[in-house]
Amino acid sequence: MCLGLPMTIVETDGISALCTYRGEQRPVSVLLLSNPPVGAKVLVYIDTAIRLLDEDEARLIANAIEGLSAALDGEDCDRFFADLIDREPQLPEHLRSD
Repeated sequence: MCLGLPMTIVETDGISALCTYRGEQRPVSVLLLSNPPVGAKVLVYIDTAIRLLDEDEARLIANAIEGLSAALDGEDCDRFFADLIDREPQLPEHLRSD
């Protein structure tokens, strides 16, 4: 399983960026993106920003990571997955035969 982190760009020179997530800062390559601005949310995998995120998607990913951590610690994790509780799984649009 691969996990990306929803990080926020703190500063950038167009090639790399200093990003933050949960108080941790790290340098990240932004070469795959088209000059993302300071304050942008990006999905980071192996110290490379792979795509831009909107605020809602960044929040959902952060919640999922927190939920995974809670589950691994044997804690209740339902509050982190409120968007999934009490609904049927949905197929991606391209797999639906409506």
